[in-house]
Amino acid sequence: MNGRRLARREFLALGAAAALLPRSLRAEAGVRVATLDWALLETLLAIGANVVAATELLQFREVAVKPEIPAGVADLGLRGTPNFEALRLAAPDLIVNSNFYQWANERMSRIAPVETHSVYVSGQSPYALSESAALALGQRLKLDNAARFVDGARAELERLRQRLGGGDGRAVMPINLGDARHFRAFGADSIFGDVLARLGLENAWKDATSYSANAPVGIEALAAAPDAWIVLIPPHPLDALRRLEQSAFWNALPAVAGGRVLTLGSVNPYGAVPAALRFANLLVEGMLNARNG
Repeated sequence: MNGRRLARREFLALGAAAALLPRSLRAEAGVRVATLDWALLETLLAIGANVVAATELLQFREVAVKPEIPAGVADLGLRGTPNFEALRLAAPDLIVNSNFYQWANERMSRIAPVETHSVYVSGQSPYALSESAALALGQRLKLDNAARFVDGARAELERLRQRLGGGDGRAVMPINLGDARHFRAFGADSIFGDVLARLGLENAWKDATSYSANAPVGIEALAAAPDAWIVLIPPHPLDALRRLEQSAFWNALPAVAGGRVLTLGSVNPYGAVPAALRFANLLVEGMLNARNG
């Protein structure tokens, strides 16, 4: 208990000390930026911004995996209920927010200026919006690396598209398991669906989605795309895969019986360019390995 109290006192002291530093001195390391949004967090990290605070960092490390979060970034707690006192103590010069968390703008604006850059807008390409956000943030923060990052990402997706060569002509069904009977389907307006199109692959999920995904969808819906690849994108509940593998229906699916199921590493389903690149690399590597195996 004493150790926990000491750690909290140290955290408060460090935050207070940072807040007392002259703004010009703090700016030597670059504009101090905070965000509630994960897509913006990974974008800021990828372009080399000086991120000082963000939300749910432990879960971000498990779900998004990359980019890595520097050790000194303050964790603001849950995205839906952020710790505004921790945000104040982190002393940001700028808070970057998205349309998902606009409700917090008024309160956050009392701490630092707030700018909105949204990656997920109904009917628009999340990849294009994430490129725009990266470039706008790079210009705002005077980070030349932003344009190089965007150009490099485009080149990497084109390299992967050519390497894959259209795959085997089958569509791809990217899903995330909710449990052994339900999944979340990602449509054309998701970062995964956007990447599939850029890789020259067809998304097998044709039904409507709302802000990228449709959930919960019964596992029986997979039977409607018998020729597709099923791509499982973690994280999944711990026992979902084990129970699914014991399901007679699952094992009777043509994709499962035909060995057309890929399980990728975890990817942020509401990510930006970094998540798109991670998904593209994992998917292409998995499909090529399956083809050559």
